[in-house]
Amino acid sequence: MRKIMTALTLVGALAVSACNTVEGVGRDVSSAGDTVAKTAEKSK
Repeated sequence: MRKIMTALTLVGALAVSACNTVEGVGRDVSSAGDTVAKTAEKSK
C-alpha cells in the first residue's frame, strides 16, 4: 500500500509540475481523451 501511495504522489507531482496550472491539467486530460477516442474510432 505504501508503494502505491508513493507512486501516486510522484505521478501527481510530475503532472502538476509539467502543466503548472489546473487549466493545463484539464487540457492535457482532454487531449488524452481525444486521442483515445480517435484510436477507438480507427479500430472499428
